[in-house]
Amino acid sequence: MNITLQQAEAAIAAAKAKATEIKTLMNIAVVDAGANLVAFVHMDDAWLGSIDISQKKARTARYFNMPTGEIGKLSQPGGSLYNIEHSNGGLITFPGGVPIRDRQNRIIGAIGVSGDSVENDHAVAQAGADAIK
Repeated sequence: MNITLQQAEAAIAAAKAKATEIKTLMNIAVVDAGANLVAFVHMDDAWLGSIDISQKKARTARYFNMPTGEIGKLSQPGGSLYNIEHSNGGLITFPGGVPIRDRQNRIIGAIGVSGDSVENDHAVAQAGADAIK
């Protein structure tokens, strides 16, 4: 199963609404089950450097089917995934990437958000992912 464009747009709309609510500017990327970009938004005046980060967060969450913050915990020195961020053309292992699941709990894609603190990035990404269930 793959996320549809309609679902990806709904995830982005929910993420944008959350970003607006918490008064921040974000880059928001949604990838399908194959980690291919389906939809992307660069809010006016959001950091340019966060464009790439948001897309990598989405892909990282899909590659490993878990939030990027969880991968970050495992990739610390001495951790079982130490240095994993150097694989797959570069991963992002801090919060802001979340798998997207359908109503049957199947992973159909992922959302990645970047533009503020990792706590806010994660909150905005989670809002986008939750809009699909």
